[in-house]
Parts: sequence; structure tokens; C-alpha cells
Amino acid sequence: MISAHKKTLYQHVEFLTSIKPYRNYKNVKSLQKAANYIEENFKKFGFNPYRQTWIAKENEYENVLASFQPEKSKRFILGAHYDVYKEQEGADDNASSVAGLLEIARMVNQHQPKLDYGIDFIAYCLEEPPFFKTKKMGSYIHAKSAFEQKQNIIGMISMEMIGYYRTEKNNPNNEKNYLIVSGIKKYDDFNKHLSQLLKKPGIIDSRRLSYADDYRNNGPSDHRNYWEFNYPGVMIIGTGGKGNPHYHKKSDQIHTLNFDIMTAAVNSIAYAVMNFE
Repeated sequence: MISAHKKTLYQHVEFLTSIKPYRNYKNVKSLQKAANYIEENFKKFGFNPYRQTWIAKENEYENVLASFQPEKSKRFILGAHYDVYKEQEGADDNASSVAGLLEIARMVNQHQPKLDYGIDFIAYCLEEPPFFKTKKMGSYIHAKSAFEQKQNIIGMISMEMIGYYRTEKNNPNNEKNYLIVSGIKKYDDFNKHLSQLLKKPGIIDSRRLSYADDYRNNGPSDHRNYWEFNYPGVMIIGTGGKGNPHYHKKSDQIHTLNFDIMTAAVNSIAYAVMNFE
């Protein structure tokens, strides 16, 4: 199977974190610069990308989409948000996942797997506050439109913070690095299947967390919006023991990421996406 390129993942994160002012909802031109970069890469990989636009706080925002096997009625969604929280580079949250999204899109179109379903790659805007848990989230805009179009979505993955992992220096208790599959009990079979697929290549471990459907802290990312329309969805997040200490801080910078483990994570997610059924 074709593999992710560590150097390319680094280059994607490097570009996104270099955008100034920071790509939060106030800086629309910065978000447009990120969206243009994502679209240009989709085109380079051989896709015909398109955009989904909406208005929030009198500004226009965009999701960037690319579809593999668009003729297939069954769709699997792989998504990641490209906006950041407040004034920070957002290397792990969430440039790491956008980089992973782009690499997996490249891998899929290069590999051309014969699948019974198509894959929609979506870069979302407005995942972060003040729009989180509102109907102005890019993922809500997409999920609602898919439902209205009666799309047959067989599953959705929201990638979050897949670049930070514990190393010998910051891991005195030798805690294991792995990928968490986080969802709700309503879709536990789906959650379990994805976790097993992530483990199958044998390059990074996975654990699944299926919370009660009405648990207060359910759905801390874009996957939450698909549940409302009865689409199964999970968040896949990288972790090193107790998570990323740089979360939503200015210190969330590229030098804190582990691109060796991140490459393994991307390869495992790509395997799961291409072997779902």
C-alpha cells in the first residue's frame, strides 16, 4: 500500500502555521488563504474540488471539498477543520489533521482502491468558538445539506490533533501513544469497527471511547453535527498519555509535533478509510 510522506506532512503544517494573522474567524483573508492552499493541493492530486459557503457574523466562510468516486451513492466522509482558536498557530489543533486529510486524499487518488463507496474529503471552517455547538459550524452546514439531499453517508471521521505524542523527554511514566476513537454508544458498532481497522496495520494502537448518547461532553469536534441527522460519526484524536499540554495555547507550534508517529497515524487512518467495508 502507498504510504504517507513525512516531509509532505511537515510542509503542510509549516504552511498553515505560517499564515498571519492567525486563521481564526476574525481573520477572513487568512482563512481564505488556507482554503486556497487546500483547494490547490486537491487539484494537484487530481480532484475537482468545490466549495460550500455560508454567512456567519456578516462574513462568508467556506468548506473545501473533494470527492473520490463521486458517482457512488454510498459516501464515507473524512474531515478536519482548518480554523484555529483565538491568537495561535494551531499546529496540532488543527493543522496536523488538515495535513493528514491532504495526504490521505493524495494516497487514495494515487492508489485508486476499488471501493463500493465514495470518499468525501472535507476541510471545515468554524469549528472553534464562538461557533462551536452552533448551526454556523462548517460541519453542521455540510451535514444538514447532505441530509436534505438524502445522501447515503455510511460513516464520518473527524480528525483532530493527530500530531502530538509523548516522547522519552516528556513521558516519565512511559505512557503509550495511540489513537482514540471517540463517539457515542448509539454507534458503538461503527466505533468498534474503526478502532479495529486502525489497529490492523500494526503501526499504532487504538482505543475506543463510546460515551452515553446524552453525556454532557459528547462530541467535542465536527463529528457531533452528523449525529443529529442519524449519520454515524467519530472523532479520531492522537494522544500521548494525557493529551496535548499545548491545547488552545500559543505554544501549539510545529516544533512540538512528532512527525514520525504522526505519519504512522495517517497511514493507519488511510487504511481504515480504504477498508471500511
